[in-house]
Amino acid sequence: MQLNNLHHVAIICSDYVRSKHFYAVTLGLRVVAEAYRAERQSYKLDLALPDGTQLELFSFPAPPARPSQPEACGLRHLAFAVTDVAETKHELESKGIAVEPIRIDEYTGKKFTFFKDPDGLPLELYEVKSNFLK
Repeated sequence: MQLNNLHHVAIICSDYVRSKHFYAVTLGLRVVAEAYRAERQSYKLDLALPDGTQLELFSFPAPPARPSQPEACGLRHLAFAVTDVAETKHELESKGIAVEPIRIDEYTGKKFTFFKDPDGLPLELYEVKSNFLK
């Protein structure tokens, strides 16, 4: 068995319109497809990063809140590779997004920082100088 790459990550949001704007407009992810599933009272929005990796954004009626503090088992955060963490941090802050101070990964020496999506999901910016994750 060989896993080739990450295809998509699914996110459930509490406010579809707000989260769609955040991911598609604020973060600039490309909209691939959007559907309303009446039987589930749910939207499904497929978004893509430039490398083709996708985020699936779902809405459901009254989803439970995500436990973040203290950290719970399960997915901890999503990390986006960027070529310049400081520049991306500044761009997000200019759009009104709160971003934590930049830190250095003690094991790799790479710069990184965190911000949150509209539902408090931690999102990381991780600096890589090429299109290949290193």
